Amino acid sequence: MSSNWKIIFDDRNRFFWLLQSAGWFGYALVHYIGSLMHEMRDIYILVIVLGAYAGLLLTLPLRHLYRRIWDSSPWLLILVVLVASYLSAAAWAVIDNATYWEIYKFGFRPESNWFYFKNTIAKFYIMLSWSGLYFGIKYYQMLQDEKQKALMATAMAHQAQLKMLRYQLNPHFLFNTLNAISTLILIKENDLANKMMSKLSLFLRFSLDNEPIKKIPLEQEIEALMLYLDIEKVRFDERLQVIINIDDDVKQAMVPSLFLQPLIENSIKYAIARMEEGGRIIIAAHRVDNDLLVSVIDNGPGCRTPARELIERGGVGLSNTRDRLQALYGRNYSFTLADNDPQGMRVEIRIPLEQVETT
Repeated sequence: MSSNWKIIFDDRNRFFWLLQSAGWFGYALVHYIGSLMHEMRDIYILVIVLGAYAGLLLTLPLRHLYRRIWDSSPWLLILVVLVASYLSAAAWAVIDNATYWEIYKFGFRPESNWFYFKNTIAKFYIMLSWSGLYFGIKYYQMLQDEKQKALMATAMAHQAQLKMLRYQLNPHFLFNTLNAISTLILIKENDLANKMMSKLSLFLRFSLDNEPIKKIPLEQEIEALMLYLDIEKVRFDERLQVIINIDDDVKQAMVPSLFLQPLIENSIKYAIARMEEGGRIIIAAHRVDNDLLVSVIDNGPGCRTPARELIERGGVGLSNTRDRLQALYGRNYSFTLADNDPQGMRVEIRIPLEQVETT
C-alpha cells in the first residue's frame, strides 16, 4: 500500500472517531437536558454517560460488519442492516435497563426478564439512524474519491494534450532547419551550415530544458525566440530585420513556452522568404487592462483570406498555437489575424496577465 493511501485511510479513521465521539456526546447531552425537566437525581448523569458509552461500543462491531459486506447486493445489505441494528438495539436496551436499575433504582430486579428489553424499538431507530449515517457518509466519501480520480484523469489528459501540441512543433521546425542546413552543405556553404547547426543546438537545448506544460516569463520567451531568429538570420542574412518592442512592466508576464515561435516561422515563410529585398518582423507586447497583448507584425504581402480560414489552412503553426491557447486558457483568450497598415500581416494574442510570483 502506498504512503498516499495510508494517509487517506488514517485521515478517514480520525474522521470516523471524531464523528463517533461527537455523535454520542450529543446523544448524552440531549438526554441530560431532558432529565432536567423531570428533576432526576445527580446520579442519573452516570446512567446517561454509561448508556452513551454502551451505544458507542455496540456500534463498533456494526462498522466492521458493514465494511465486510460492503460489496454485497443491495437487498442483502438492507437485510443485514435491519437485523444487526435490531440485535444491537436489544443488547443496548438490556445494558441500559440493567445499568438504570442497578445504579438509580438501588439494585431493582423486574418480575420478568422480558423487561430488560424495554425500549428496544426506540433504540432500534437510533441504531438504524446510525447505520444510515454511516452508509451515507461512506458513499459520499466514495463519490468524492471518484470525483478526485476524474479530476486527476482530466488533468493528466490536459497535460498530455499540451505536451503533444508543444512537441508537435519540434519535428516541424527540425525538418525546415535541417533541410536548410542540407541545402547549405550542397552549395558548399559549410561555414554557414556549421553556424546554423550551432544555433540549432542552443535552441533545442532550451526547448528540452523547459517543460511544455509550464509557463515562462515573457523575457525568457523572447530570448528563446532570438535563438530561433539567429538560425533564420544565417539563411536570410541582411534580408531579415527584427524589432523587439516589449514594455518593461510585462517582461515578467508568464506565457506558454515557445508559443510565439510558430508565428515567427509563419511570418518568415509567407512574408520574408517571398520578398527579394527582405522584410521586417516586429514583436511587441504591452499591458491592456488586466491582460497581456502580444503582437507579431510583418511587412509582407499580407493576406485577403479570412482569419478563421487562414488558421485552418495555415498548417501546423497557426492551428497549433490556437489549440495550445485554448487548452491553457479556455475561452479567456483571443487570437486574431488581420492585414497590417500599410502592408503586411498582424497577429495579436491577448491572454490574462500573470506576473512571476516573487518570494
